Amino acid sequence: MVGTAPLTARWSNWAGNQRGSATAILRPGSPADVAEAVRAAAATGGRIRVAGSGHSFTAIALADDRRMELSELDTLVSVDVERRLVTVPAGMTLHTLNGLLARHCLALPNLGDIDAQTVAGAISTGTHGTGAGFGCLSTFVEAITLVTGTGEVLRCSADEHPDVFAAARVSLGALGVLVEVTLRCVDAFVLHAHERPAALADVLDDLPALIGDHDHAEFYWFPYTSRVQVKTNDRVPANDRPLPKWRGWLDDDFLANTVFAGACRLGRAVPPLAPRISAVSARALTERRYTGRSDRVFCTPRRVRFVEMEYGLPREALPEALAALRRIVDGLPFKVLFPVEVRFTAADDIWLSHGYGRDSAYIAVHQYVGMPYEPYFQAFEEVAAGLGGRPHWGKLHYRDAASLAGAYPRFADFQAVRDRLDPDRVFTNPHLDRVLGGGAQPPDATT
Repeated sequence: MVGTAPLTARWSNWAGNQRGSATAILRPGSPADVAEAVRAAAATGGRIRVAGSGHSFTAIALADDRRMELSELDTLVSVDVERRLVTVPAGMTLHTLNGLLARHCLALPNLGDIDAQTVAGAISTGTHGTGAGFGCLSTFVEAITLVTGTGEVLRCSADEHPDVFAAARVSLGALGVLVEVTLRCVDAFVLHAHERPAALADVLDDLPALIGDHDHAEFYWFPYTSRVQVKTNDRVPANDRPLPKWRGWLDDDFLANTVFAGACRLGRAVPPLAPRISAVSARALTERRYTGRSDRVFCTPRRVRFVEMEYGLPREALPEALAALRRIVDGLPFKVLFPVEVRFTAADDIWLSHGYGRDSAYIAVHQYVGMPYEPYFQAFEEVAAGLGGRPHWGKLHYRDAASLAGAYPRFADFQAVRDRLDPDRVFTNPHLDRVLGGGAQPPDATT
């Protein structure tokens, strides 16, 4: 049966910028329970939104009626080591999945820099890592089982309901409740990580080599400086240079979280110090090399709270976008306390993927919680949209369906699948009404 709870607890995302309450909390134990809950909602004109780990910055998971949580959803976990396929509940976190795969000497080919998201949340928003040869995490999906807006339990893959498969791998939760996901994995592998400070101009001059010569490459630009921190990860045969525990604690825990949090608090309290703090941070980061299990190298702890906007751009537009971003930062009436992250992905064929049909460069802008950010984000969005950018579905943006339709060649095809799978818009909310249109409620003007 579907577990329910009355309106007793408010929900907020990780960043704390999205908060709300539901009329009921649904905790299904099986796909049949999910289907029963969906049919009940549809029969009364109700709505359901699924909430995962809350690592999206938009209102995508906010429920204005019933909230569904998948933590108690019990579906079969299947690991086919020979075929390198794993089938898991959609509510499983990436952290748990990575541990499961490691026990079977398998791994995901690529990951982002955190692993707190659920599998469903990560693929539904187009979560990605970096690497010129890799698309977003949704490109690793081999099959999906979802419960549609009519209560049908539908399994889709490249061979079974291929149009649904093309739409559902990045769907914003608008097509149904994902209950089970099959992922294609690779043999477990070791990464050699190299992190080094550099000049931004040198990195941009040598960008093709940086992207092409490494399996995974990214860099962080420190506002008010010309400095960046470059990070590359490459596959190696042996874990022969592990990071000492003390160094890992010092760099990734104490410096990157404790000390950085203190610096952000200081910058928020005394904004004129922000440029100096950024310059000191850029100079304080030293070079390091180490090896480790892939997911432990890809993912690092993030405890300093922030809000974020990220845009996927045609790769050739990156220098122009960064030049404009530097001018924006310098002209703001307030200070920016977080570095800007730049990553790269390969083209894919998923209809609402940010990387649909093109190799991409991603620029992610952040701001420390409690600091103003909207003029910063809005100004960058104007630049990014003008360069053909697509906003990350899980990050803050101000676009609506009318402007997004032109950014995605298969936007109308996605809408047709949505009309078929969720004709009564059981899975919408004000945010989805705005970014996808066609909802039962008028579009919301805010994120």
